Amino acid sequence: MRQSMSARANPYHNAWTKSFMGTLKAEMLQNGRFVNATDARSELFAYIDSYYNTQRLQSSLSYQSPASFEADLALAN
Repeated sequence: MRQSMSARANPYHNAWTKSFMGTLKAEMLQNGRFVNATDARSELFAYIDSYYNTQRLQSSLSYQSPASFEADLALAN
């Protein structure tokens, strides 16, 4: 495994991470706060595993959910 490093002054290296964090803040947190670290872990896990990775429509997948995209891909193969 190698560490990924961008070139100096390359603003696109962390673009997907910044995009995800922006989505997370806008859709999940909505200016709210967690009660404690345990609450944060459980809420983040539920958001990512139960919604973001399965149901949320992704523009990079032609506005399909990841689950739908993978099911269509499996049928095509």
